[in-house]
Amino acid sequence: MREFNEEMISFIDASPTPFHAVDWMAKTLECRGFIRLEEDQTWKLEEGKDYYVTRNDSSIVAFTYPPCNEKGYTIVGAHTDSPHLRLKPNPLTTSAGVKRLGVEPYGGVLLNPWFDRDLALAGRVVYLDGEVRKEALININLPIAIIPSLAIHLDRDANSSRSINAQSDIVPIIATGDVDFESFILSQIQENSSELTLLAHELSFYDTQKASFVGINSEFISSARLDNLLSCYVGLQALLETSYPMMLACMDHEEVGSDSHVGAGGTFVEETLRRIAGENFTMLMRRSLMVSCDNAHAQHPNFPNKHESEHAPLLNAGVAIKINANQRYATSARTQGRFLQCAKALHIPTQTFVTRSDMGCGSTIGPISATRLGIETLDVGVPTLGMHSIRELSGTSDAYGLYRILMHLGDF
Repeated sequence: MREFNEEMISFIDASPTPFHAVDWMAKTLECRGFIRLEEDQTWKLEEGKDYYVTRNDSSIVAFTYPPCNEKGYTIVGAHTDSPHLRLKPNPLTTSAGVKRLGVEPYGGVLLNPWFDRDLALAGRVVYLDGEVRKEALININLPIAIIPSLAIHLDRDANSSRSINAQSDIVPIIATGDVDFESFILSQIQENSSELTLLAHELSFYDTQKASFVGINSEFISSARLDNLLSCYVGLQALLETSYPMMLACMDHEEVGSDSHVGAGGTFVEETLRRIAGENFTMLMRRSLMVSCDNAHAQHPNFPNKHESEHAPLLNAGVAIKINANQRYATSARTQGRFLQCAKALHIPTQTFVTRSDMGCGSTIGPISATRLGIETLDVGVPTLGMHSIRELSGTSDAYGLYRILMHLGDF
């Protein structure tokens, strides 16, 4: 389990953006013999071989071939994006003698923890090399920016009623001297050319602090982007180690609703499955199972009343099965029963999560995928504290338990 978790946090540290996460997963798959497919080409799938395909370099689908005649695929779904601060297209501004880079919150980001952190920058850039348009991933893994807090002497209510204006209060500072933003970004591209022109960018700030084991007995994992790169890693390892037909679908844009050509609300997974199944697509969906893996809210020890008392997941007490009567989660008694049968056979603990009836409930790619594909679906997740913070916390045993269940779920 320790080795599993160490490799997982190495993956998360190496994946500050969905582009980097997909790149890491693609390289890992190729090292294990998976063959890359291109969506704009004809596929000739061969029995006994494994494949993967990406879209926008921020979503990835990998699968064994062929699916099982009786049980179809076990499809593990996760998402590659996490709430963060995204650089605006023309970000450079000056205020109070310092240069700043304007940002836009991506997803439901918890803003308070972003203050007073050493921030790095990563993402994708599109540029001209002479007359040729190219793309590159960059990762400026250095503390190039910081968002300083306002001193309590100037805000006496900071500890009682502080609110954050996303436009004016959360702008990172980068320098006091002159800055040529385009030249700085282009200098990160590995090109032996002086004729580079920046066209566009998708760049995100992230915390330079690496993931770590925390606690007297190292029982916790503290890291950025546990939601949901943890599930991407768990699903990837299950795919690589399982002996039954399986598919992994890691999608971008879940944190902003999934409605995009690379999100779960788009066509990527459906079109991939249709190309695999042909005229047997409907039959394949009737026989397959989608397991939507997305972190669950662990009960907070300082705010225990925020949870339904009988459905409050704890850290290191097992993966949580997520249930909602209004279909914010797609779990049914049938899919829950199958998952529990597998977990019990392996002697792996599980928990259930139901949101308090007087509180709103989030959602996942589970209901979206169930609607889009017409596939029976289960929503599960590793209990997590500090969700959507710049740094989140989970238990060391829960991800490994989920991995073991997914490895064997196709047998049930």
